[in-house]
Amino acid sequence: MNEIDVKFYSLMDIFKNCTYEELLGRIKLNFLTIPEYCQSILQDYFARFTFWGSLDVKRGDFKEIELKALTLKRHYKDFAWLYKRLEDYSSKQLLFAILNNWYIYDFNSLKKAIDYKYKHYFDFDLIPHCKDEVFVDLGAYTGDSVLDYLASYGKDSYKRIYCYEITGEILETLKANLATLDNIEYRHKAAKDRRAVLYLDKNTDPSSNRTSSKGKEAVECVSLDDDIKEKISLIKMDIEGDELSALKGAKEHIKNDCPKLLISVYHNNDHLWQIPRLIYRYNKYYKFFLRYYGGDLYPTEVVLFALPK
Repeated sequence: MNEIDVKFYSLMDIFKNCTYEELLGRIKLNFLTIPEYCQSILQDYFARFTFWGSLDVKRGDFKEIELKALTLKRHYKDFAWLYKRLEDYSSKQLLFAILNNWYIYDFNSLKKAIDYKYKHYFDFDLIPHCKDEVFVDLGAYTGDSVLDYLASYGKDSYKRIYCYEITGEILETLKANLATLDNIEYRHKAAKDRRAVLYLDKNTDPSSNRTSSKGKEAVECVSLDDDIKEKISLIKMDIEGDELSALKGAKEHIKNDCPKLLISVYHNNDHLWQIPRLIYRYNKYYKFFLRYYGGDLYPTEVVLFALPK
């Protein structure tokens, strides 16, 4: 075994041999020993973005740590399953960095794992070229990912691009930003596992708007299998925790088309293992990689690259 293997499996042994209560106590203690300014930044972050649970030491609220400890205890075997299927050293180093950050607030390993070489999602080492792509951008926002894609691979690299965005005013900005491009299909819809009607849940940061069962502004929900009938070759997802549902709604495309999948796996602790397991269940002919585009305090902007063999 190499150095990262030893570190990773030693960490798995800790999660295996600790009780949940012991693990929870250790993570709490580890949090309280990091610098106070780091504690403050993390508490403010979890108050602003509520995907992972709340954290407020003064109020005795450790929900974020409780949920994290539960995932580590219950699913260390699933993380080991993923580790074995990661195709390169960088991916394995990143998975260790994420889990060790959850456990001991290891900022150094996380910082070393940040990918500065390429644009977010478009790693030339993993996807060296694109041609005649049918590219589906779920969570297209203002068009930043589409523009990065075109800057990376050129304007002649696609056949068609589908942009899905749930917020009406952001969709108008998206259209304006991509107005000079041909063959762009705009969808004011949410990608889910089935057809439904939900409602827009606005966040103070509009890039984090989500769907909800309650609200005033209706959002049409569709599955990609129903909404797109042509063969898809590339799917990018950053849809604020709905990635698992959207993948279920793209089951037939994944089975039959084998598109390249660039999936955000950080909006839920369990998505880090659940999403690759789901893809593997649908189609075993995928290779898995992880890349990281976030900061060094807490692991966000983690992308799973699932690429057809």
